[in-house]
Amino acid sequence: MTREPSPQASPEHLRSAPVVAASPAGRFRRPLTVGAEEEYLLVDRVTRELRPEAPKVVAEAATELGDRVTTEITSYHVEARTEPHSSLDQFAEQVRSMRSAVVRAAARHGLAVISSGTPVLPQSLPPPLTEGDRYARSAAAFGALDDEQSICACHLHVGVPDLETALQVSNHLRHRLPALIALAANSPFWQGRDTGYASWRTMAWARWPAAGPPPFIRSPAHFEGLVADLTATGAIMDRGGLYWDIRPSHHAPTVEIRVADAGATAQDTVLLAAVVRALVDTALTDIGAGRPAFEPSAEILRAACWRAARDGLAGEGVDLRTHRLAPAASLVEGLLADLRPSLLRHGDLETVTAGWATSRTVGGGADRQRAAHRDRGGLTTVVDYLANAMTATDSDF
Repeated sequence: MTREPSPQASPEHLRSAPVVAASPAGRFRRPLTVGAEEEYLLVDRVTRELRPEAPKVVAEAATELGDRVTTEITSYHVEARTEPHSSLDQFAEQVRSMRSAVVRAAARHGLAVISSGTPVLPQSLPPPLTEGDRYARSAAAFGALDDEQSICACHLHVGVPDLETALQVSNHLRHRLPALIALAANSPFWQGRDTGYASWRTMAWARWPAAGPPPFIRSPAHFEGLVADLTATGAIMDRGGLYWDIRPSHHAPTVEIRVADAGATAQDTVLLAAVVRALVDTALTDIGAGRPAFEPSAEILRAACWRAARDGLAGEGVDLRTHRLAPAASLVEGLLADLRPSLLRHGDLETVTAGWATSRTVGGGADRQRAAHRDRGGLTTVVDYLANAMTATDSDF
């Protein structure tokens, strides 16, 4: 659950010069940069239950990662962040190295690390919140909404030059959210049971008053008015509490895509990052060409996101143009076909093709968690699978 720092606490790891610039011809400079924020959970090596040891592990990991590792809303969480990268290979290497650094730090305290949208085993509620004024204010304002926030997301930042461009990109990406939810679904278990959803994190997160698919934004003034009104109603504490699945980052020159569960493997994160960057690149191409964004109704888009969270890759999804069900994997393949020019332009087609082939063969994250539960003998084996997946190489899956 990335709970943002206040707008004044700007993490330098995401700051860079604008990486997309509009020319008079409406073209944009490539390659686009991409960066990630990943959230992990700490578990006991023996019991596999959550352990509230994040401050110790973060302090240990910071000797390698510096300010790219931090605590989160609960003391079960560790968040690690990459720098912005134009090279997907360099991005992938940094994802793998930061995961390894967190795992080593946790091991020195007798802990393991998992990357899953939700914990697997039952936990005591409410979870232990990290100390700090912002989290205390949130608990006072939102009450029991904070009780189920031991959940983890992967947030991806793609560089854009300004607010207006970020808002236009958001409009062009809204209808792609269900496919991204299905692709990234990695949270079937909650409180020790199978929820029947591939992404239970998506459902838990949707309870917040300013979460889910963003509205269609007509202009920067429209956006600023919405932020002011949501703040005035108490629905958000400030701009950092705007939890839409796509939003302009309030602390970096990026558009932030926040819809994904934390990926079990580094390969999951790299695949998602390549797809998201290609989505933004395709949107910029359409914006430069004057092509309007597809605008599905809010009701059908919400229903499609729900269906994607329920079924993941293994079931069916909603075709937003026909309002009918179709195999979720086919909808993702259609998305990837649409992105082929952008994937080629960034040199990412081979990586995405290989990553998608793995997902089609062994399943998405939720499918792999359920397979571990079914084939290896219980929920503790799911935790063991996730702990091993943190630093697994691509060839292991």
